[in-house]
Amino acid sequence: MLSATCHCGAVRIEIPRRPRRLTNCNCSICRRLGTLWAYYPIESVKVIGHPAHTDAYVQGDRTLRTIRCRTCGCTTHWEPIDTVRYRRMGVNIRNFDPAVIGNVPIRLLDGADTWKSFTWDDRPGPR
Repeated sequence: MLSATCHCGAVRIEIPRRPRRLTNCNCSICRRLGTLWAYYPIESVKVIGHPAHTDAYVQGDRTLRTIRCRTCGCTTHWEPIDTVRYRRMGVNIRNFDPAVIGNVPIRLLDGADTWKSFTWDDRPGPR
């Protein structure tokens, strides 16, 4: 079990293992938040301090809530609104100590346009 907190410590997240890969999404909210997502089954993640110390933001197609600490503002995770239909959640791995997470492959997700995934070297556009 790996754990991390938001900056002030009001929200703690526990995940069962290191992520196998991470997602860097460029959609309108992720690029502004600067998140780096790891995905897990909902039941495998423990979020302590939520909802008592968090606020949620719902946008776009209204399928998920982006959660942040009410005190320090750090984005901690996203969770689906319909937990019967969607059984995974995203954890912002930037809250974890990089030494604990290690070197994990990152895929780039073009959430702003095509919804296609790329490796860093295969990304479209100017370099």
